[in-house]
Amino acid sequence: MESQTSAGRPSRLPYILGLLFVVAVVVAAWMGRDSYRPVMAGEPAPEFLANTLDGQEMSLADYGGKVVLLNIWATWCPPCREEMPSMERLYGRLQGTDFEIVAVSVDAESPGSMGWGGNIGGDVPAFVDEFGLTFPILHDPSGEVAESYQATGLPESFLIGRNGLIYRKVPGGTDWDDDRYVEQIQRLLDS
Repeated sequence: MESQTSAGRPSRLPYILGLLFVVAVVVAAWMGRDSYRPVMAGEPAPEFLANTLDGQEMSLADYGGKVVLLNIWATWCPPCREEMPSMERLYGRLQGTDFEIVAVSVDAESPGSMGWGGNIGGDVPAFVDEFGLTFPILHDPSGEVAESYQATGLPESFLIGRNGLIYRKVPGGTDWDDDRYVEQIQRLLDS
């Protein structure tokens, strides 16, 4: 039954309260809009810290002056497994240049334990050995790198120029030694 005023008309108070609630939600979303905006091409690459497999702390700044392909991945991710061989071929093809692949695993701290995103972690060193990977592998079980880059899934990659700007964002797996990627990386190396 609707609430009524003393004159017998329906009260407008529920409608006014509902409208105020909607306005409050819209204002809150508007004020926090930057925290929901994805990291995109043309923006500065967020700085990060993660550890090498032997425990040395590394940051994006450690690769300053280089063109960097930052790849966020996990051992349990099928598209990650599919694209890793092409990343290794790309790395071999551009060896001796100022190009670096930095692959950041978000696997759990130890194999079999629960990790970032609620997934069971795999054995990162065994994965590296299985695929014969020679490029830098970093480990970030907290998922802070994925969160700072606002990764929407795995794998997700960012091509970063010498100037620290993101030139390409690639969600999902891809064939990294495809000529279109090699040509873009070469253009970044030449600039």
